[in-house]
Amino acid sequence: MRPIQSNKWAVLSVVTLVSFITNLDATIVVIGLPAIMEDLRIPINIGMWTITAFYIMSTLFLLPAGRWSDMLGTKHIFLWGLTLFTISTALCGLANSSATLIGARLLQGTGAAMAMASATPILIRTFPPNQLGIALGINNISWVTGSLIGPVIGGALIDDFGWRSIFFVAVPTGVIGLISGLLVLKNTTPIEKGKTDWPGILTFGPGLVALLVALSEGQSWGWTSVPTLSLFATALLLWIAFVLIELRVRNPLFPLSLFTYRNYSIGLGITMSYCIGYFAVTILLMLYLQGAHRLSPLEAGLLLIPLSIPQLFTAPFGGKFADRFGPVRMILLGSFLIGLALLLLGQLGSQLSNMAVIIPLLIISAATGLSWPSLAKAVLSAAPQERAGSASGMFWTVYEMCRAISQALSLVVVQLSVKSSSVLPLFSETGTGEIAQSKSALIYATNNGFRFFAIFFAIAIVLGFFLMKPQSKKDSWKEKNIVRQSG
Repeated sequence: MRPIQSNKWAVLSVVTLVSFITNLDATIVVIGLPAIMEDLRIPINIGMWTITAFYIMSTLFLLPAGRWSDMLGTKHIFLWGLTLFTISTALCGLANSSATLIGARLLQGTGAAMAMASATPILIRTFPPNQLGIALGINNISWVTGSLIGPVIGGALIDDFGWRSIFFVAVPTGVIGLISGLLVLKNTTPIEKGKTDWPGILTFGPGLVALLVALSEGQSWGWTSVPTLSLFATALLLWIAFVLIELRVRNPLFPLSLFTYRNYSIGLGITMSYCIGYFAVTILLMLYLQGAHRLSPLEAGLLLIPLSIPQLFTAPFGGKFADRFGPVRMILLGSFLIGLALLLLGQLGSQLSNMAVIIPLLIISAATGLSWPSLAKAVLSAAPQERAGSASGMFWTVYEMCRAISQALSLVVVQLSVKSSSVLPLFSETGTGEIAQSKSALIYATNNGFRFFAIFFAIAIVLGFFLMKPQSKKDSWKEKNIVRQSG
């Protein structure tokens, strides 16, 4: 029987606060990107790395940090991660070049991964089973709330105090979280001894970076140029080495044997398509609203609110409908509605219509609330219960990885229609004769982008039908055998 802490609600407050600020700082940079690009005089392909860098490191260290929590204790990893996050957030605000800002964002993503990977185990060890659902739900609401108010807070801060303020505002909150964590959290006895899969980390991480650099710079270097093809080849070779390592190492970063479960593999495929299609929306809208129509950060942030609010109300029904109608049907419905909304956004014109932006965002948000809980349930329930931790870790790692890939692909789509050097003047206070032409090209590019990413939801729908198809007796027998052997 696990001990239940008497100060469990204080523990929840600390964990919830950290969940809020880490997701706030992950999303707030999107609305601040134009101001960062203008102040540091960097093109969009470099500016995008201030966003992507965070997700690369949170992807790479999410699984290792979960293992470190078991090996060294959840309190230690949580506080070390929060300390790194807070210090690197201050460094982001002090950055005077793109290189220092991107470097600080890499550290920030690492700290966020450590804090978030240990957050759920802390709650599991703190709350009794009959209250754990409430605790996890409150923590999840704080995560969604960070996404909801991030663009608005960021827009207001940038308008009044400049882009550096979006980082400095999180530092005092991080310090409060650290002090509270030291006082409230209890030391836990390590429950597992093992080694960190450093060979896996050192092949998977650089492989992901090589892929993202190739996608980011391929248009300017040339898709068939030696540097671009070399990076794609490097990514492929590193990931082949990664797979070979994971098949042999004792404590793998990715437990690849989970792919032998048919529905889990299909579910991860849907997750990849869903996330790549979904997370490009805010980037493309930022370019459309702030670049093409010169809206202020606050005005753009307010228009992004409909992307978050409806799911706060539809998410509770999503789980109930999944239980009643089956999760696959909800995945299919949500993917269809989001794909349709992206096609509507692909019709945005040279004259800004608020309703043409708001209505599709409301559809996307409501559909996400209905389909995302069903997708998570379908994927995680496809793995055997005794491997639930590994299945969950891989699921969220894929989620973060595809978030980074989505934003890199959004840049590729935009650059196919407009040069990086033509985007920066659109965010400047001074206009030139080329702005009208750049504006038309940017609108054309973002429209193509929305249509392109709608394709990923079509892929999710196709995979969803495969998920709906019953497993053959042979597949079912094979999975049962694997469960017995792994047990």
